[in-house]
Amino acid sequence: MLKMMHDFLSRHIATGDLSMIDPSGRLSHYGDGSGPPVTVRLGDPGVARALLFNPEMALGDLYVNGRVKLEQGDIYDLLRVLFTNVPSSVATPPARFFSRLYYSLRRLHQKNSESSSRKNVEKHYDLSAGLYDLFLDEDLQYSCAYFDADTVDLSEAQLAKKRHIAAKLAIKPDHRILDIGSGWGGLGLYLAEATGADVTGLTLSREQHAVSNRRAQDAGLDARVRYLLQDYRQMKGRFDRISSVGMFEHVGVRYYDEYFSRVRNLLTEDGVALVHSIGRSEGPSYTNPWIRQHIFPGGYIPALSEVLPSIERQGLFVCDVEILRLHYAETLKAWRARFEARREEAVHLYDERFARMWEFYLASSESAFRFQGLMVFQVQVSRSQHALPLTRNYIYQKESDLKASGF
Repeated sequence: MLKMMHDFLSRHIATGDLSMIDPSGRLSHYGDGSGPPVTVRLGDPGVARALLFNPEMALGDLYVNGRVKLEQGDIYDLLRVLFTNVPSSVATPPARFFSRLYYSLRRLHQKNSESSSRKNVEKHYDLSAGLYDLFLDEDLQYSCAYFDADTVDLSEAQLAKKRHIAAKLAIKPDHRILDIGSGWGGLGLYLAEATGADVTGLTLSREQHAVSNRRAQDAGLDARVRYLLQDYRQMKGRFDRISSVGMFEHVGVRYYDEYFSRVRNLLTEDGVALVHSIGRSEGPSYTNPWIRQHIFPGGYIPALSEVLPSIERQGLFVCDVEILRLHYAETLKAWRARFEARREEAVHLYDERFARMWEFYLASSESAFRFQGLMVFQVQVSRSQHALPLTRNYIYQKESDLKASGF
């Protein structure tokens, strides 16, 4: 198996500077020597077999369990070399088998009934609040930030994201807003403060629910902002605007029609909704098995070709589609740097193994956005052709006005 591993890397690692130390201590070099050097040590003979058979699952587990160690460079450096040299279409026969298996089971893995959704959310979003304090900005924005040419600071980029969403929604002070998947409340509070509108947020996380309502009360906004511990499928009423940021990834393909049906029924006749989600540019696929098992159970990153038909079937008009290509790569880079700076606190909160798991999650996610086919899309939909201005100029004007007003 070690020889097969050596042959595979020799064939495919054309650029970069990768060295591998096998369990016997033998050192092998791959690539053209360009870029930061990376040296990886395989802890035992079984590592090569696991990586050749099921690399999507094995690499994360092997790193977390200490069977793959970085002697030089870090896990992001290793993933950069692998992702830039080995496209997802290149795989050994066993790895191709596992890919076909994961795809065939993808709808089962995306089970997000009301009871399943709550359990899936609890596994990730009800982790210690102290963990998220380690790497998120002060507003606890846990979704893709919005970087422009002059923005490098994470907090500024997250504010720009909220401003961009508010501008797209063309909110008026008398509007009622529904925020589906409201996180720790930051977007809802921003929309209420910046526009004067009334905001209702929905979350399935008990931790987020408590934090969000406390923040609304502390800000003196609890008369106009409230957060409910409730599934979107149980929501009643009509809203002028709906925002959904970083939640659609938890819906699942077989629930898309139901999701957009609920959005349509919750909108007023001239209402507008904005769905902000991670997407994939290479067509329908399956959730990375390591991410599905350890980070986001029930999660799935959709291709637009899977989303737009559901919107059409529910009689909604697509008013605008925007693709944010490398914005999430930059967001994850900032999160990863912040996490590493406070890594020992993560070890204290959980343990060393958890810290390595979170390192791999952040590094592999950044790598996928930077070197593979992941991106973020914002789809704006409405029940009416006449709900918004004819051109996108209103977005840029509103962004400018909000920024000038200090929002």
